[in-house]
Amino acid sequence: MNYPVTLSSVALLTLAACSQAPEPPAAAPVEKQSAPVAVASEATGIDTITAADLHEKIRVLASDEFEGRAPSSPGEVKTVNYLRDEMKSYGLEPGNDGSYFQEVPLVDIEASADQSLLISGGDGDDVSLIFADDYVAGTLRVTPEITITDSELVFVGYGIVAPEYDWNDYAGLDMTGKTAVILVNDPGYATRNEELFTGFAMTYYGRWTYKYEEAMRQGADAALIIHQTGPAGYPWSVVRGGWTGKNFSLESADGNMSRAKVEGWLSEGAAQRLFAKAGLDMAALIDAAKDHGFEPVPMGLTGSVFFSNSINHSLSKNVIGMVRGSEMPDEAFLYMAHWDHFGIGEMIDGDNIYNGALDNASGTAALLELAEAYASMPVAPKRSMVFIAVTAEEQGLLGSQHYGENPTFPLHKIIGGLNMDGLNLFGPTNDIGITGFGLSELDKNVERAAVAQGRVTSPDPDVEKGYYYRSDHFNLAKVGVPMVYPGNGIDHLEHGAEYGQAQADDYVANRYHKPTDEYDPNWDLSGGEQDVRLYFMVGEDVANGDVWPNWNEGTEFRAIRDQVMQAAD
Repeated sequence: MNYPVTLSSVALLTLAACSQAPEPPAAAPVEKQSAPVAVASEATGIDTITAADLHEKIRVLASDEFEGRAPSSPGEVKTVNYLRDEMKSYGLEPGNDGSYFQEVPLVDIEASADQSLLISGGDGDDVSLIFADDYVAGTLRVTPEITITDSELVFVGYGIVAPEYDWNDYAGLDMTGKTAVILVNDPGYATRNEELFTGFAMTYYGRWTYKYEEAMRQGADAALIIHQTGPAGYPWSVVRGGWTGKNFSLESADGNMSRAKVEGWLSEGAAQRLFAKAGLDMAALIDAAKDHGFEPVPMGLTGSVFFSNSINHSLSKNVIGMVRGSEMPDEAFLYMAHWDHFGIGEMIDGDNIYNGALDNASGTAALLELAEAYASMPVAPKRSMVFIAVTAEEQGLLGSQHYGENPTFPLHKIIGGLNMDGLNLFGPTNDIGITGFGLSELDKNVERAAVAQGRVTSPDPDVEKGYYYRSDHFNLAKVGVPMVYPGNGIDHLEHGAEYGQAQADDYVANRYHKPTDEYDPNWDLSGGEQDVRLYFMVGEDVANGDVWPNWNEGTEFRAIRDQVMQAAD
């Protein structure tokens, strides 16, 4: 799966200066409950990685006591202290100049919920859209209030400018003071045409983050993405839950004032009402947007909205530990997972704690298991092994962005890395997925480890969802570091691929980004153990190897990596 956009077109935020805060006090011990616990043994290395250990670590991280692990909350203090204390107990060195913590300055902005989006023009009376039900809207601008009055709505198709595909949805259009109405995903996904973009596989052009960045570059006042479950990869409830309440970002020197005033989503039903009010055939225009030569369509409608913002600046933390290399300690292999989730939010069926057990207490538990395994080895790998639990992934990959811009090893000294975002909870599989399959030479390392386990590698079965651009490895890839992102296998050892896919689909439909993503002692974590052991083999193979992996020819990251390495020569 190739990602064709050049990194120069990805807007990177510059961090504002912020004073250092003291390390948080030690958290109160977490009360132990009945759960599988590993029995102490003389095992070292890969043999220390067990399903029982994973169960216990996930149980702790996803407990109600950790309050959903929101950045800059009491739940963060408990979480980062727990991670620090675990790393200390394994004997890991602090990974950031004598500290286990790397400060990440954040700004969180909460738009007032007592807002509505007033649509005027077209047929009939004005329409007042209801916040959270019909649309969500917020801003990255660090300002106490936002006002947009009678902003002209323009349907811009997929909102993509891609010169390499001869594609420009904004051609001939001045968006100053206007609102872009945009489709999610990209034309390749919509047409299944392998000659268009990358076919069914989503590119970064299909991600909502890109669409807001492009609307900003075009000078739009507002950008509203039409939500559709298939192209987005998740239901409206995910948008509603993620875009109501606090939204975090890094802060640029201008207070993010270069961003569009409003960034938001329209529900599919609300969009249909607006197109009907405009006298436009929504289905026909969506179909037309798939083709070269699509021209933006003024809708004959205007939008007005006002909301106030609650603004808070805070320091969150990445947690970093290290096993120093035995021969080349100044070179490093990275393991990453994000510790954060959504904290305490909207009440759903009597529960308002978003525990994030799979996403991503399980990935963080895997990170700790790997750290413990490497720390237990009689002789460390040749290169240093670095374990990074990053913050604010759910808020836009912010902790990993900060690390990518402020790495603890020079970029040309980082040989590669592996990111974990959700473990297999349903048992062992015959395969192991690679999200972003074909992007880097690290695929070969995963293949070797899979063969050793009697398994095969497989491409991401959900390429249309763009998962490679939705987790923390992406921010290291953007600065050239080869990163592999293994996904769960699908072909269950006993029940087959249909069963495995059904488990993944059920999670997205019923637990993803909801309070129902809770720890279950009945999970079959033998599959998680299988995968984490594979992750160990991949890192050990790379760290002890003589060949530095690179991005494959033709990928957008290859040139960046080559420039980084050449500059260091």
